[in-house]
Amino acid sequence: MSADGNSNTALTDPARQGAGDNALAALLKADGITLSVAELRDMVAGVLAAPAGFDRDGWHRLVCPRPAAALSRALNALRDEMAAKSGPFAGDPATRVAALRDELAKRGLHGFVVPRADEHQGEYVPARADRLAWLTGFTGSAGTAVLLADKGALVVDGRYTLQAADQVKPELFETVPLAETTLEAWLVKNLPKGAVLGHDPWLHTQAGVARLEKACRKAGATLAATDGNPLDAVWTDQPPAPISLVVPHDLAFTGASAADKRAELARKLDDDGVDAVVITTPDSIAWLLNLRGADVEFSPLPLSFAILRRDSSVDLFIDRRKLAPELDRHLGNGVAIHAPDRMGDVLASLGAAGKRVQADPAGAAAWIFRTLKDSGADIVEAADPCALPKAIKNTVELDGARSAHRRDGAALTRFLRWLAATAADGGVSEIAAANRLDSLRREGEHFRGLSCPTSCGAGPNGGSVHDRVSEQRSRMLEPGSLYLVDSGAQ
Repeated sequence: MSADGNSNTALTDPARQGAGDNALAALLKADGITLSVAELRDMVAGVLAAPAGFDRDGWHRLVCPRPAAALSRALNALRDEMAAKSGPFAGDPATRVAALRDELAKRGLHGFVVPRADEHQGEYVPARADRLAWLTGFTGSAGTAVLLADKGALVVDGRYTLQAADQVKPELFETVPLAETTLEAWLVKNLPKGAVLGHDPWLHTQAGVARLEKACRKAGATLAATDGNPLDAVWTDQPPAPISLVVPHDLAFTGASAADKRAELARKLDDDGVDAVVITTPDSIAWLLNLRGADVEFSPLPLSFAILRRDSSVDLFIDRRKLAPELDRHLGNGVAIHAPDRMGDVLASLGAAGKRVQADPAGAAAWIFRTLKDSGADIVEAADPCALPKAIKNTVELDGARSAHRRDGAALTRFLRWLAATAADGGVSEIAAANRLDSLRREGEHFRGLSCPTSCGAGPNGGSVHDRVSEQRSRMLEPGSLYLVDSGAQ
């Protein structure tokens, strides 16, 4: 519904688009908001590129800290109108594979590696970075594809062999079980001599690139970093970067302030003679600065990069449109906020000044190491400095973990009681059971979403250990059959 209680026709009918935008502009002006309708549409596109999350309307605060009811209704109408125009990937996998091969040929590349990864190397990626699914149709949370001029391969671990066989066309990509053949071994066997294999240096760690280079040398081929991702060049309806509300994580849950954490890590940098460290993993940045968000599924984290300096100041690279109004006060003067595309300039300035800069070769993108090296930085390869102190829980965090387990255990116990009482006659489906468990968890205090896609398999479906339950494939739970549930919550 629109703000005046009528249908969304004014927003969806091109002949009346102007009228809808004029009404929306008037509502923005009435609430004292300087954001234009065009800027708002860009923001909503980012909102739709992020998971819906547990608080579906929380993003309204990014437009106005306390929007009037009429504006909230109009924002929801705009979101729903734009969501209705989005859909599954355009074209079929064969068409997309052909388009990528054409693009690779234009760039003088004989192949390209497509990992299930984003710039942060997380398990779950935003819609914009779901390149593996776009190219192959495979939707599992781990895997890597290689596309050559005449063949392709998808390397997956044992959790996903059945799922890959079900989702991927064998004439496009051979499914390669990781237990039998590694990605590097497949490349050594299949890369033609003299071939140039491309990779996006944002999507591979420094250590990962070293493994690819070794495989290419054995095959008599060359590994080349691409300038921009060739897959992105042919993904015509690629979503934008996600926009979700980023909020402070309260001291009542963290047990330590961000300022104290920054100071602790900065003392270690000073002891080691390191001027700055690049932090790329969202969970480390969320821990260091006491932040939470919802940019990707199953992890209540904002996507960002950070550089911590030995004076304990931090450069935070994040889209400002995502920040809740209270974030500036929470972060304080010790944290400078920059647009994500500014990180290259800041890294280059550190290198130009001859600074010693630390980064994690196992977790940071190869692009970061290349940028530091090209600018003259003294690079220190070492583990993420947040990893160990983040793992050592203080009293508040320990109490919080125990409390969370009690709440989740209560929800699971209620689910098992419900299952025992209702499934015995065969009247419960996989999807109904998964939804029931989800709803019971949502009733708990501090629930922030599921922590993984629920695997909920009855009978033969229980053999696919990491497949998501769906309406299309849902089976009934039959008495006497095995039933697998793999689930969790944040």
